[in-house]
Amino acid sequence: MKLAIAQLDPTVGDLTGNAQQILAAAQTASAKGTRLLLTPELSLCGYPPRDLLLRPGFIQQMQTAVEQLAKDLPNGLSVLVGLAQANADAGKKGQKPLYNSMALLENGTIKTVFHKRLLPTYDVFDEDRYFESGTEPNHFYLETDHGSLHIGVTICEDLWNEDDFWGQRAYEVNPTAEVVAAGVDLVVNLSASPFTVGKQVLREKMIDHAARQHQCPIVYVNQVGGNDDLIFDGCSVAMDRHGVLVSRSRSFEPAVQMVDYSLENHNLVPGIVAPLPDSSTAEIWSALVLGVKDYSRKCGFSQAVVGLSGGIDSALVVAIATAALGPDNVLGVLMPSPYSSDHSIRDAEKLAHNLGIPTETLPIRELMTGYDHTLLQLFSDTAPGVTEENLQSRIRGNLLMAIANKFGHLLLSTGNKSEMAVGYCTLYGDMNGGLAVIADVPKTRVYSLCHWLNDKAKTQNSLGLIDPTGKTEIIPVHILTKPPSAELRPDQVDQDSLPPYDILDDILERLIQHHQSANDIVAAGHEPTVVQKVVRLLTRAEFKRRQAPPVLKVTDRAFGLGWRMPIASRWPLDE
Repeated sequence: MKLAIAQLDPTVGDLTGNAQQILAAAQTASAKGTRLLLTPELSLCGYPPRDLLLRPGFIQQMQTAVEQLAKDLPNGLSVLVGLAQANADAGKKGQKPLYNSMALLENGTIKTVFHKRLLPTYDVFDEDRYFESGTEPNHFYLETDHGSLHIGVTICEDLWNEDDFWGQRAYEVNPTAEVVAAGVDLVVNLSASPFTVGKQVLREKMIDHAARQHQCPIVYVNQVGGNDDLIFDGCSVAMDRHGVLVSRSRSFEPAVQMVDYSLENHNLVPGIVAPLPDSSTAEIWSALVLGVKDYSRKCGFSQAVVGLSGGIDSALVVAIATAALGPDNVLGVLMPSPYSSDHSIRDAEKLAHNLGIPTETLPIRELMTGYDHTLLQLFSDTAPGVTEENLQSRIRGNLLMAIANKFGHLLLSTGNKSEMAVGYCTLYGDMNGGLAVIADVPKTRVYSLCHWLNDKAKTQNSLGLIDPTGKTEIIPVHILTKPPSAELRPDQVDQDSLPPYDILDDILERLIQHHQSANDIVAAGHEPTVVQKVVRLLTRAEFKRRQAPPVLKVTDRAFGLGWRMPIASRWPLDE
């Protein structure tokens, strides 16, 4: 018997467009003799719908859309479709108004509806805000020409409570164990699991463990694409009852992939196993390109603008934008000041040439003079300092926003995670933008991504960025070798104000991702004064991060929905 995995890229709220994606996948699957089509969690409305779920009209239209979809689907094909469904008992004993559900559509009707049982509230998830938990194990019988198949249905988090794998149980119930106890032949898991670097390896280990533990094959279907700050990598997989990987869909791409189930052997049959990206760097690159591409498309932008400083951060962002949108759709803007070095201007120009993007040069000397003149009397008894340096960044930010407004471009901000963490960025200046592309990428990782891109260029595998005409680099080598600098005053380098980035990034990872105390970090070998400085900078910059553009999430602790720190706080993080 054939099952089909529909690895879909929905747009949140686009009920008509998402239904058309499901219908197209169903037609493809039906033409190949498929009996059951699986789609991701909330596939009809897109994940995460967030507070759209509070609008009664949205829920009503979703119900209308699923009823129409059931009528439009090919006969003889059963389809599991994700949607939010009203809870008839809402308000009773504090029950929530909705369920996170999967509807089984068959022969023009909604045959049955299954409800998600485990509702995550950690990191970026806040499902308990909207949904009531399902209370019953979800399973059904699928009739085929050669007999019936008993299928257990789990929805995303329902699979993530194997205490033997995690060493602890996060929820009281284990939905996978319960459907297996009901005697199912196959477990399907319909997911919208956001990407973080290295997560697919963990997923597959978990699914492998569950399949072997329960001696039951598992088919896992994941959403793909970018929705706001979240990126979904797809990587849908199927494991047989022995934990053998029999199918994997390509990462970061929509796909409809067939999986065969043997009714005779009660197990999945080996099929197509797409390779994973060959490194974490390759994973992050693919995620960021997809994130920019989908954010632009789904928000109605076809072109982007990026400020080119000749530094490594803007170089990486413009390379990502070029891969996502194409060179003709990315404008690089050089805005030299009296402190801009000749080599930085040359580096920016060479980068643009390597990528094949158009550029504009807008010198800011006269604008700086105008600001100095306007503020002369008010600032007369003060010495020039950080304020005047930040004005340069704000002038550039205004110019970039003017271009974005005039031509309908998406402005991409270029700050990395290290800078965002310690506030080495300027509000209403270099933080301007509609999307913070690399604000979850530490500075050391920025360098490794750029070196990786140049390695790809040397092998003429440049990911669509340049043509194979003898170029040996994408990022000019001088950008990779010169000391990083904001160039807001003579001879300035980042290390005037910050620890070396390898030290800074290790301290930040310990603070942000591992929740270590300052004492723990000092015990790990870092200088106490450096650690205390970084802690203070991280805490003081919270108000800036709250006003930043959406940050594409690639780690398990990004500055976004999963980072919920107070701005005004006296908690002693340095203890």
